[in-house]
Amino acid sequence: MSLANARALRRHLAMALLAGTALLAPAAIETAHAAPAEVLANGGVADLVERVSPAVVTITAAQTTPTRSAARGNIPPELEEFLRRFGMPGLPGQGGRSDGRGAPVARALGSGFVFDTAGYVVTNRHVIADADQVTVAFSDGTEREAEIVGEDERTDLAVLKVKTDKPLPALKFADSDKVRVGDVAVAVGNPFGLGGTVTAGIVSARSRDIGSGPYDDYIQLDASINSGNSGGPTFNMAGDVIGINTAIFSPNGGSVGIGFAIPSNLAKPVVDALKRDGKVERGWLGVNLQGVTKELADGLGLSKEGGALIAAVEPKSPAEKAGLKPGDVVLSAGGKPIKDTRDLARQVGMVKPGTKLDLALWRDGKERTLAVTVEQAPGQPQQRLAKAEAQKQDGEEVAGLKLSSLNSQWRQRLRLPDDAAGVVVLEVSEGVEGLRPGDVITSVNNNPVAQPSEVATQVKAASKSGRKNALIQVRRGETTAFLTIPVEMG
Repeated sequence: MSLANARALRRHLAMALLAGTALLAPAAIETAHAAPAEVLANGGVADLVERVSPAVVTITAAQTTPTRSAARGNIPPELEEFLRRFGMPGLPGQGGRSDGRGAPVARALGSGFVFDTAGYVVTNRHVIADADQVTVAFSDGTEREAEIVGEDERTDLAVLKVKTDKPLPALKFADSDKVRVGDVAVAVGNPFGLGGTVTAGIVSARSRDIGSGPYDDYIQLDASINSGNSGGPTFNMAGDVIGINTAIFSPNGGSVGIGFAIPSNLAKPVVDALKRDGKVERGWLGVNLQGVTKELADGLGLSKEGGALIAAVEPKSPAEKAGLKPGDVVLSAGGKPIKDTRDLARQVGMVKPGTKLDLALWRDGKERTLAVTVEQAPGQPQQRLAKAEAQKQDGEEVAGLKLSSLNSQWRQRLRLPDDAAGVVVLEVSEGVEGLRPGDVITSVNNNPVAQPSEVATQVKAASKSGRKNALIQVRRGETTAFLTIPVEMG
């Protein structure tokens, strides 16, 4: 999805993250929707809730040295294309609270659940992002400090570990592919800091794309989901987890009956990888994709719309090495049908790098099969490496940033093509939002830059013209977007 389309979607939907407790007046908080009549007629969900509640937890994430974004209470929405989420609000009135020693503390509240009796807990990444301390509270009042085992930004999932001397109650993942629209759904979580809250409703829709990234495949729920439910489970009537609550549609910050959960079948392999390795290694093809409309299908000689049309192939990518071409339509990957571009992104992304993947293609009016050896996707592992490398290097200070020229070593570390140009961000000062080590600034004020001095020149030009911010174009992995940096720090 383009940045323009993402912004348009955001304007229309006003999607809100669920982490923390929202800064709302009481009148903005909606009452919970009634559970479906047939559930109440059959005795309600009391037995189910009694069975699952011991494994559902409240998560408190504290940041003793918060970034400006965390202290302020949210992240600017124009950064959504990079962060793919809409902020991490703190508790009302707690922005700037001291820890007793003069250090500011930012807090976020969310939900989670134990999925392994050894003490492993899953939640949303945005609940614990940048936290210095994470505490897990159980329904019996017990609190334990948690270790962050691993995080995955692309699916917004994180795995925590608490120490325990006995097996903990744990929940099972259901097969979310069997979930039907109209099925009863029960959510347990910590909305607005009110731990142990239960709501019920139905599955309203499946495979929702809310513009947050290539792995969008959300279950839509009408169970009352609010700020603080992030990371909490949604159950089927068997008491198994069908989804992990992540986002809501909300013009006012409270529930209006439209919530979104990550399907269990998408979450489980990510959670397993984070538990095992602390990270998720994703396959990468190196192609730009677009959907196949009825008109395109007719022009390509296909009998029906569907599949993923390859619009472009990146040089030296796995796709180019395997012989994929613009105009190819991917019909299946690894034997699984491809309905649209998201299907292909998910199928490839879940393949371990180095693995061969058979693609069924439509080319020149007939079907054929090509084997592609997928490679490691550009993204977080390279960003972490970039941050570690940045601490070892000297750079030039410009507008609150430490910058370095983009040389061949950096191109290799960041998995960029040999002809990539720009300036690498080594460090980011407080007050500069949205950027992080490993980002590549490709232009400032729409002028290409290749040296830190060129960035400084453009920042000074913006200041002389009376502007408070300079426009920069930034590349991060596979994503490019426009941001701003304050010129008064230049």
